[in-house]
Amino acid sequence: MTIAVEKVVYTARATAQGGRDGKVATNDGKLDVVVAPPAEMGGNGNGTNPEQLFAAGFAACFHSALKLVARKARQDADGSTVTAAVGIGPINGGAGYGLEVELEVSLPGVDRAVAEELVAKAHEVCPYSNATRGNIKVDLTIA
Repeated sequence: MTIAVEKVVYTARATAQGGRDGKVATNDGKLDVVVAPPAEMGGNGNGTNPEQLFAAGFAACFHSALKLVARKARQDADGSTVTAAVGIGPINGGAGYGLEVELEVSLPGVDRAVAEELVAKAHEVCPYSNATRGNIKVDLTIA
């Protein structure tokens, strides 16, 4: 199922040069980084990589969604964190590569059952969750 955006309110633009071994920069200059394959994938690791950038974006986006649903549920999300772990590996017998994600959520001071509900609701709200749902494995854990 394709999710259609009703009205685009913001568009981010980034240009890559050199693929996984080059640089990536946004058109507004706020992000300008060297990218390099990690040592685990045969690279020198002397730069960030697309998986780290994806993990950072997913963690930040999911945390915003979590804070939103917590506020609506009148729950205290102060001190909460979201850590995203993005794994990459071969799929289809090595014919390509795929991603998987684990989101580890910490909601100190919130009852575990309530935290589970909030995380599930955040997963319905988060744009990254909506973009990846049904496409890649996303595991949600509560620390």
